[in-house]
Amino acid sequence: MTDSEIKSWLLEVVHPAKGSQNIVELGMVDAISVDENKVTVTLAFPKRRDPLTEYLVGATRATIIRNAPQGTEVEVKAIVKDEAPKKKPGLDLGMEEVNNVRHIIGIASGKGGVGKSTVAVNLAVALARLGYRVGLADADVYGPSVPLMTGTQNEVPAAEEAGEGKEVILPIEKYGVKWMSIGYFAEPGQALIWRGPMACNALKQMILQVRWGVLDFLLIDMPPGTGDIHISLVNDIPMEGALIVTTPQDVALSDVEKGVNMFRNENINRRIYGLVENMAWFTPEELPENKYYIFGKDGGLKMAEKYGIPLLGQIPIVQSIRESGDSGEPAALSTRPDALAFIDLARSLAEAAG
Repeated sequence: MTDSEIKSWLLEVVHPAKGSQNIVELGMVDAISVDENKVTVTLAFPKRRDPLTEYLVGATRATIIRNAPQGTEVEVKAIVKDEAPKKKPGLDLGMEEVNNVRHIIGIASGKGGVGKSTVAVNLAVALARLGYRVGLADADVYGPSVPLMTGTQNEVPAAEEAGEGKEVILPIEKYGVKWMSIGYFAEPGQALIWRGPMACNALKQMILQVRWGVLDFLLIDMPPGTGDIHISLVNDIPMEGALIVTTPQDVALSDVEKGVNMFRNENINRRIYGLVENMAWFTPEELPENKYYIFGKDGGLKMAEKYGIPLLGQIPIVQSIRESGDSGEPAALSTRPDALAFIDLARSLAEAAG
């Protein structure tokens, strides 16, 4: 591998806020070093708080890994060209952009596959239908689905100056909700090859450097599980509580226990607003009164009672929910029974939040 060869690979890395210009054309590739099987690239940023720093670092690393021989070790550093000696480790992010948000609530699940993102998107739309000012941050960094589920996958958020050399990202607005996702900055199908700290920093930027404005609710669609990303988000974002999504079967409910214990841990200690039982029963659209408990009955209710938390909603399986998600038109926009279930959930959450 040579410096020029690596630089040619980096022509693929486009800065989303700079049109079609790549990081080489923008002069952001400050240094390239090859030492046996290790490649080190230094990216230089002209501003202290480029809101896409972590995304570009991750995209650069992923591009090199994809093109370099197998086993190559890759390190990507970020510096501010004129202030590199003063730079301290970590991100210098303030809370200015979330100061006017009344409630920041995480939508969490103990495991994947329970429809957490479906619940998060439809809950956001349902809250907006009730007249609340709502934003949703897609923090599921390894599987961002909000762009597809809202029909905004071809949108690219703009950035604007915010004074003192700082830029903020402007969220995408649709269906009365402000949306933000790392998926807006990644190419379709692009795998984000990020270690935990890099992913955590990117997510913090996706929340703290977004011009949310005045909101009643900012929902954060969290990754499934109870890993370092969750701990970082809870510690670094003023998240006041969480809503936990599950399905009725025992294997899902056993993972809910881990989520409940995480938020109740003395080092985290966040309120659990309640439990949402998704896929609670199957209802044929042509027979809305019929209920078939194909995953078991009242598993969410039993878990809520066991841990002393409210069961805020039960969402049925209706084919239209899946079709609406795939088409980019959330089910909560309609007047069908599934939409009414999300409206009821939104009303219950708003009442619990106060």
